Amino acid sequence: MPSASTEALSTSSAPSESAPSESSAPQQLMPGRPGYRRMSFALFAAGVATFALLYSTQALLPAITSDFGVTASQASWTVSAATGGLALFVLPLSALSERFGRRTMMTASLTVAVVIGLLVPFAPNLGWLIALRAVQGAALAGLPASAMAFLAEEVRPKALVAAIGLFVAGNSIGGMSGRILAGWAAQAWGWRAALGTIGLVAAVCAVGFRLLLPAARNFTPVSLNPRALGRTVGAHLGDPLLRRLFAIGALFMTVFGAVYTVIGYRLVGAPFDLAQGLAGSVFLVYLVGTVSSAAAGRLVDRLGRRGALYLAGSTTAVGLLLSLADLLPVVLLGLVLITAGFFAGHAVASSAVSHTAKTGRAQASALYQSAYYLGSSAGGALGAVAFHAGGWAGTVALGLLAVLGVVAVTVHGSHSARAARRMTTAVR
Repeated sequence: MPSASTEALSTSSAPSESAPSESSAPQQLMPGRPGYRRMSFALFAAGVATFALLYSTQALLPAITSDFGVTASQASWTVSAATGGLALFVLPLSALSERFGRRTMMTASLTVAVVIGLLVPFAPNLGWLIALRAVQGAALAGLPASAMAFLAEEVRPKALVAAIGLFVAGNSIGGMSGRILAGWAAQAWGWRAALGTIGLVAAVCAVGFRLLLPAARNFTPVSLNPRALGRTVGAHLGDPLLRRLFAIGALFMTVFGAVYTVIGYRLVGAPFDLAQGLAGSVFLVYLVGTVSSAAAGRLVDRLGRRGALYLAGSTTAVGLLLSLADLLPVVLLGLVLITAGFFAGHAVASSAVSHTAKTGRAQASALYQSAYYLGSSAGGALGAVAFHAGGWAGTVALGLLAVLGVVAVTVHGSHSARAARRMTTAVR
C-alpha cells in the first residue's frame, strides 16, 4: 500500500534492476549530456511512426464507409481493432523486453508494424482490413511501454517528465501528420493510396529511430518468470494510486478516441460539407498537444499533479461544449482545447506511473498503456454508436461523462491522501 507521500511526483527512485538511482547510474542521460539529443530525436521518431500507423484509418473513415458500403460504427472498428490489439499485447511484450532489451523490442515492434502497414492498403474487404489492423496494433504493443521503461532507466529522474513529454509530443506529431497526409492523399488518389503513403512515412521514421537511438547503459536482462510477472502485475493492480492513474489514462483516451473517430463524419456532413482533404487538415490542432504535453512538467511544478489533472479535465470539458456550435471556427477552438487537455492529462498521468512504480516499471507502464488503449478502443466504438444515435451531441455527452470520471477519480485520490495523512498523524 503506498503512503501519502507517493501521491506526489517523486524525483527519486529506489535502486533496482529496472530503474537505477542517480547515485548508482552516473551514465544516465540528461539535457546537455552526450546522447540525450539523439535519444530524444529517436524516440520522437518512434512516437511519430507509432501514432501515424495506429490511427492511420481514422481520418479515412468516411471514405472507407462509402467504399465498402458499411456504417460508421462498423468502419470505426478499423481503429478500435488496432488499439484493442495493442492493449491486449502490451503487457506480454513488455515482459519480453525485460529479457531481450527495450531497444530490441522497440525495433522489432516497429519493423513488423511497418511491414503490415505496407500490406494494409491491399485488404480486399472490411473484414480483412480490420484483421490486419488488429495484428498491426498487436505488433506496435512492444513500443510504448518499452519506450517508457527505457526512459525511466536511461534518463535522470529530474529530466524524466520532460523526456516523456517529448515522446508524447512525437505521438501528437505522428497523429497529426498521419491524419492530414491521409486526408489529402485520399482526396487525390483514394484511401488505399493514403494508407500506403502512411506506411512509407512510418518506414522512414523506423530507420531514423534505429540509427539514432543510443545503446542502453542501465538495462540488466532478467529471465522470463511467469510467476514473478504475475506477482509484479498483482502488486501494481493492488496499488490504489496506480489504479487511479490507469483509470485516468483510460478515461482521457475515451474522450479523445470518441472525438477524433467521429469528427471526420461531422466535418464532411452538413452544415460544414468539407472536402476530405480539408476535413483531414483539422488534425493540425495536434500541434497544441505537442506543446501541452511538453509543458506537463511545468504544470505539475506549479499546480501539483492533481491540480494539473483538474486543469486538463476542465480544459477538455470546455472544448467539448464549444464543439457543439455549428460555426467552424468555434468547433476548431473546441478541438484545440480538447487536444490540449488530453495531451496534458496523459503526460501527467503516464509520468506519474513511472515515478510511482519503484520496481517492475515496464509492467507498470504496460498496464497503463493497456488501460489507455482500451480507453481508445472503447471511445472509438462507443463514440461512433453515440454519433449514430444522437449525432455530435451524443458523442459530446459521452466525452463529458468520461471527463466527469477523471474528476471523480482525482477527487477520490485527494480524499485518500488526506485520510492517509490523518492516520499517520494519529499513529505518531
